[in-house]
Amino acid sequence: QVQLVESGGGEVQAGGSLRLSCAASGNIFRINEMGWYRQAPGKQRELVATETSGGRTNYLDSAKGRFTISRDNDKNTVYLQMNSLKPDNTAVYYCHLDLAVLSSSMSEKDIDRWGKGTLVTVSS
Repeated sequence: QVQLVESGGGEVQAGGSLRLSCAASGNIFRINEMGWYRQAPGKQRELVATETSGGRTNYLDSAKGRFTISRDNDKNTVYLQMNSLKPDNTAVYYCHLDLAVLSSSMSEKDIDRWGKGTLVTVSS
């Protein structure tokens, strides 16, 4: 079992900052990629930022320069620092992990997991 616990969401005024955290625990053999997605009301879920185990990052164009993804491998935790927030950043933010676990036969199995989401509300 792999569990993700997100924290850091809340309400902030436009121009403010928030830092989201997502801690993974359980039978984790290797984390390939950690990332954040978001879903605003009436819209599809979209990628915000991801980081591979090798440190390669990928950002939503509108997040570049304002959002920063980072990870603490020792803690299996990924962070999203969000600065200069705008009202259209309001959404539920979801943590996502692409990882490998060991099966009962000790073979690697690739899986992915989603967090339950944390609400970010940016008021004007």
